[in-house]
Amino acid sequence: MTWCAKRAVAILLVLLAVLVAACSPKPKTRRVVVYTSVDQIYAEPVLKEFQARTGIQVLPVFDVEASKTTGLVNRLIAEKARPQADVFWNNEFAQTLILKERGVIALYRSPSAADIPAQYLDPEGYWAGLGGRARVILVNTELVPPGSYPQSIFDLLKPDWPGRQIGMAYPLFGTTATQVAALYAALGPEQARAFYQKLRDRGVRVVDGNSVVRNLVAAGQLSLGLTDTDDAYGAVKKGDPVKVIYPDQEGMGTLVIPGTVALVAGAPHPEEAKALIDYLLSREVEQKLVASGFSQIPLRPVEADPGFQVPAGVKGMQVGLSEVMRQMPRAGGAVGDFRPVTVKI
Repeated sequence: MTWCAKRAVAILLVLLAVLVAACSPKPKTRRVVVYTSVDQIYAEPVLKEFQARTGIQVLPVFDVEASKTTGLVNRLIAEKARPQADVFWNNEFAQTLILKERGVIALYRSPSAADIPAQYLDPEGYWAGLGGRARVILVNTELVPPGSYPQSIFDLLKPDWPGRQIGMAYPLFGTTATQVAALYAALGPEQARAFYQKLRDRGVRVVDGNSVVRNLVAAGQLSLGLTDTDDAYGAVKKGDPVKVIYPDQEGMGTLVIPGTVALVAGAPHPEEAKALIDYLLSREVEQKLVASGFSQIPLRPVEADPGFQVPAGVKGMQVGLSEVMRQMPRAGGAVGDFRPVTVKI
C-alpha cells in the first residue's frame, strides 16, 4: 500500500471513529430516589457523601415535621402500583412494618447488616435497623430544681406539674405515635388509654413536632416535654439549660426506637438502591450519625460524642416491634382528640 493510500485509510478511520462517537447515545446518569423521614440536617450530609463517592445522583424526598413519617408512608402506599422511590430511610420502625405488611417494600439482605444485632433486623430480610434514639423527658434546669426532675412518664400526671408546663408532639405522627402504641403493647389498652386521657384532660400543650417541644423547653416556655434524643442532643450541644432524663429506668424502661432502611418493591433503580442501602447500613455511616447527633444509641459499638453521653446500660422497654405495630390503629383512635396548638418561640 502506497503512502497516500495509508494516509487515506488513516483519515477514514479517524472520521469513522468521530462519526461513531457522535452517533453513540450518551451514558445515562445513574440515580436513586430516597424517601426519608430522617431530619434533613442529619440525612443530607450522608446522602451527599454517597453521591460524591459513587457518582450516583441522589434525589431525596424529605418529610414535613408536623406529619413526620406518616405522610411518606401514605405516599409510598399510594404509589405501590407505580413506585417512584427506590429506598425508604425511616427514623422509626412501626411504619416500616406497616409497609412490609402492605407489600410496599422488598426483600434485600444487605451484606453491610451482617454485624447488626438480630433484634434490629427483620427475620425475613425486608428491613434493617440503623441507629437508635430514645423517647426522653427534656427538663429546663432553670425552672425545675434537681430534686424535682421526673423519673417516669407517669410523673407527668403528678399535681406538681400543671399541664400547661408540659409539652408533647401531636401523638398521631412519628415517634410520638410509636410511643403511644408501645405503651398500649406494654401496659395494655385500658391503662395506656387512661394515661393519655389524663394528659389531655390536664391541658398538656400539643405542638407540631419534637423539635418544637425541644425549643419551647430550651426557651423556658415549657418546664419539660417528651421528645427524642436527637432533638434533646441539639439543645445540649447548644448549651441550653436542659437536662435529659431517660424515664422509667426503675420500671418498664425507656422506649428505644431504631431507624430502618428498606428497598422499595418495584424500585425503578434497584441496583443503585442496593448500593445506597449498603452504604447507609455500614458501620461508618452509623458512626457519622452518632457524631452528628442523630443517633445516641448505636446498634453496634461505635465511638460516642463526649458532649452527650448515654447512661451506661439504658434499660429499654421490653416490647416486640411487631406488637407495637399491631397496636398502632387502636392507639391512634384513642389519641385522635388531641389538638395541636400554634406557638411562637
